[in-house]
Amino acid sequence: MKHAAYRKAVTPMIIDAHTHIWGGDYENSTRELLRACDLFGISKIHVSGLKSHYPDEAEVGQLNADVYRFMKEQPGMVEGYCYVSPAHANALDVLNRGIEQYGMNGMKLWVATFCDDPRVFPLVERCIDFNIPILIHSFHKAVDQLTYETTGVHVANLARRYPEAKLLMAHFGGNCYHGIRAVRGLRNVWHDFSGTPFRRDDVDYAVERVGADRIVFGSDMPITYLVNYGQVEEADLSQEDKDRIYYKNALELFDRSLKVG
Repeated sequence: MKHAAYRKAVTPMIIDAHTHIWGGDYENSTRELLRACDLFGISKIHVSGLKSHYPDEAEVGQLNADVYRFMKEQPGMVEGYCYVSPAHANALDVLNRGIEQYGMNGMKLWVATFCDDPRVFPLVERCIDFNIPILIHSFHKAVDQLTYETTGVHVANLARRYPEAKLLMAHFGGNCYHGIRAVRGLRNVWHDFSGTPFRRDDVDYAVERVGADRIVFGSDMPITYLVNYGQVEEADLSQEDKDRIYYKNALELFDRSLKVG
């Protein structure tokens, strides 16, 4: 509890916009997330379910059901992303169910397709109707790039096509010097730095290029948390900028009454 007391003394709250339940490991995943929230004074987490890179329809349905269960068990603390595979014929139905029936407040895209694949477009248009953000896994790798793994270039293509869409590019694009450069100037793209290569100056670089008002705290929990927190604490930022990253930007991003711009 020492950590939680310290956190609350520094900033009013932390909202972690990028956490996971791992498919088939509901109890352990949720236990670890709740333990971290208690230990580190995290006020709210936004959760998606993940398992295999190229899931079938049944797997996607179960992952979303797990997130919905967690939301019901922890109201007020847990919010859910509706995970969809644009490669599935029922993707739009899955999204509608997640938002309208489950009460989720975002959509998650992983690695089933590039985010600028035409099959994604109807989903983005529906998210614009709902005015919800789209969390996009984005990772530029020197080796072992997955077949349909989105990079900042794909995010930029989607952002230009849909300037009214709220896009949250995860992981600083895997390499902030590649990902952020690709989307710089696109004001409908926000950024999280969950699970990034752990460079001390990533956050400083991002704030310099896109501004503190476009960076959202995310950790990739239950994989990691403290390193991402340390990146903010060690960055050369004002307390106001830190507060924007820790929670203020997320409050605005998920506010369905606020439009892009």
